[in-house]
Amino acid sequence: MATEVDRQSDTRARDLGLTEQDLLDMYRTMVMARLCDEAQFRLNRQGKAPFVVPVSGHEGCQIGTAWPFQKGKDVFVPYYRDMGICLVAGMTPLDVFLAVFGKRDDPSSGGRQMPAHWSSRQLGIVTGSSPIATQIPHAAGIAYAIKYRAEDAVVGAWFGDGATSEGDWHEGLNFAGIHRLPVVWYCENNRYAISVPLSKQMAVKDVAMRAEGYGFEGVVVEGNDVLGCYEASKKAVDKAREGGGPTLIELKTYRFHPHTSDDDDRTYRSREEVEEAKRNDSLIVFANYLKQQGLLDDDAIESMRVEIKAEVDAEVEAAWKAEDPTPESALEHVFADMTPSRDDGSSGGDSNVKADAIGTTGGEATPADSPDEAPGEEGSHR
Repeated sequence: MATEVDRQSDTRARDLGLTEQDLLDMYRTMVMARLCDEAQFRLNRQGKAPFVVPVSGHEGCQIGTAWPFQKGKDVFVPYYRDMGICLVAGMTPLDVFLAVFGKRDDPSSGGRQMPAHWSSRQLGIVTGSSPIATQIPHAAGIAYAIKYRAEDAVVGAWFGDGATSEGDWHEGLNFAGIHRLPVVWYCENNRYAISVPLSKQMAVKDVAMRAEGYGFEGVVVEGNDVLGCYEASKKAVDKAREGGGPTLIELKTYRFHPHTSDDDDRTYRSREEVEEAKRNDSLIVFANYLKQQGLLDDDAIESMRVEIKAEVDAEVEAAWKAEDPTPESALEHVFADMTPSRDDGSSGGDSNVKADAIGTTGGEATPADSPDEAPGEEGSHR
């Protein structure tokens, strides 16, 4: 049965091992995500950003759950709404807007992917694809490799509630449960799979209840409670790192904007519903907590916002002026270089290319064949 994490006393930050600087840095990252979101929507309306995916409303659960991971060691497998996750992992507003504008130096794809298809080998961020939930088997496979190699790392995989209706999601969680993999699954449940409400997606109250079917724990957390999200995530990450297997954490949250810049959410939810959700905005909730702890006051909050907005605006401008990819680079990082070189350094002909292609795909032997025996030769196994 899924367990539930409740809000605790005001001393819980210290009990969780978070320093005052941690709390301020978490809040700063939340504000940065919100201001990047506001900027990308302005750019979309100005015709400078053809397509954007909003994060507003999800900041608390994203920053809270990503914070326990060890940068440079652990692996982040986000979905398209996870700007906050990627900022925690080490991306910058410049990185975000290089992707929004499709620039040459976009770290995610060099301007080849749609925006919000996050990727960074250096930061341990594994790219996803546009089809929903396809990153889930990837996360399970990475976690399997980590366990197989006895590495000290944990995989975090984030997704929306809509992903839980996909076969890929079932396969990934089932595999993780069978093999007790070092992965934590995070469902950012904002109540809508684009326009489809939760009641039309599943017959159970909580996504976390499904964890029992895969043989591991499911936890439900209030997504606007940053420290509650951190607490649940820290426990699950530590458990995974110690060999205790996976956990499914459901984060009850809400997106304030349409699904994407191409969506009209007025067709499936009321303005009253959205405004009601905004009254429980995680930025407001967490700011009030920090004020109660004496770490910030209203002037400090406004000063921080002004400072971060100036930083975001400057990096938007830098990204806009950055170099575009050249047409000649269109196939870079898309296809392998299949043209072998001869001993004299010149390029081979078409027959050599074909042979090289076969060699790189394992076409010279079936899985049942011995590596040094081609199919059909005497002694090969069928």
